[in-house]
Parts: sequence; structure tokens; C-alpha cells
Amino acid sequence: MRVIIVDDEELARAVLREYLGSHADISIVAECANGFEAVKAIAELAPDLVFIDIQMPKLNGFEVVELAGSKTRYVFVTAFDQYAIKAFEIHAVDYLLKPFSQQRLDEALAHARTQLGNASALEAVVRATALRNKPLERVLIRDGARVHVIAAASIAYIEAQDDYVQIRSDGKSYLKNQPLSELESQLDPAVFLRIHRSYLLNIACIRRIEPSGKDSHTAVLLDDTRIPISRSGYQKVKSIIQ
Repeated sequence: MRVIIVDDEELARAVLREYLGSHADISIVAECANGFEAVKAIAELAPDLVFIDIQMPKLNGFEVVELAGSKTRYVFVTAFDQYAIKAFEIHAVDYLLKPFSQQRLDEALAHARTQLGNASALEAVVRATALRNKPLERVLIRDGARVHVIAAASIAYIEAQDDYVQIRSDGKSYLKNQPLSELESQLDPAVFLRIHRSYLLNIACIRRIEPSGKDSHTAVLLDDTRIPISRSGYQKVKSIIQ
């Protein structure tokens, strides 16, 4: 079994390394000290199992899962028990609460071996952010080997493009492989308004609303970008700006 260890604390990685060393069938193919390293290593090395901390700098454990995808299994390792429900909602193999014993880690490996033989389990990991109880504060965008972390408040608008969305933030555009309706459900509805079937708009970025024809309107943004507004979208905007 090919394993990656992800934790920002060297001591925590050393404990896992020691415990895993007692299993002859385990090969540790990488150790990562932050989320960005983890996403890159998982993509390049395609491990069978990842032991991953939750609270880490740059990207947390759930964000790593979102970016790295469902081709591997995850065991979350953390000192905080409040994340357990979320971890199992995204079908984690197990949840180790620090400090844990050799026996407890052995149990997690047994669970992993069982799941690795179950084909249906390969589809179990879903986007972690879709399960959050509060709106996204940042949006993660994978661009090849690079990862962009976009503050939600900096997004001016989001445009649907088939199965992708184009996100416009601080004068730059980013493509994300996610349906607009799904991303809309994750963002704060008090900030982002669906003004058109193809557009989700940050209300704070509206400069003015202009008529653009019979029964049609256009939103003019702070940077003078013009976004079409549907009839239903206009009623939503009108109720907010009045």
C-alpha cells in the first residue's frame, strides 16, 4: 500500500512514520508539511492512502481533498474532535484523534484495506466544501500544478461555461471545473445574487442598473463590465437596491 503523510508538525509525521513502519506492506512514498505540497504529491504519486491533518497552513485537510479528488482514500489525523462528522460525511476511511496508539492506527489501516478492495468506495469522496455549514470564504481553483486561492469577497462575478465556471476577481479570470448552481449553493446568498441563468454577481460590485431594451436590463459593474440581467434577476436586484 502506497502512503503519503501530510502534517505541518514534524513530530506528528515522525509518530506516523514509526507506527506505519511496523507494517511490511506499507510504503511511505512522500511526506508533506502543507496542503499545497500534498495536492502536488497526490497528483504526481497517486497513493492508495493519505494520512492527513486538518488544520494546516495554506490549505486545510478538507481543501486538499477537494483539490486532489477521489482516486485515493483519506484518514484524517487531528487533535480536534469537532471535525469528525464532516470527515465521515466525505467518506473518510477513518478519523484518528491525536494522540493515538499503535493499535488505533492498525485499526485504521484495516479499514483502509477493506475499502481499497471495494470498487464502489472509489466514488465516495465528494467536494468537502459542498458540505460546509457556512458559506465559503475562499474558492480553490486548480490550474495544472498550481492552486489559486481566491477570497470570495474579491469575486466580482461568476459566469457559467458548460461544466465550468469563469470566476472574475481583481481583474483576472479563472476557470474552475464546477457547475454554477453548485458553486452558488456554497457562497453567501446575502453577497452573491443569481441575476441570470449564466451569471452569479457580487452585489457590492454593482455600480448601476441600466435598461438595455424592452423589458431587459444590464448591470454595470464598478470596472464598467456589463452583465445581462434576466427578468427574474431584475426583480431580485430591484428588491435589494430599493
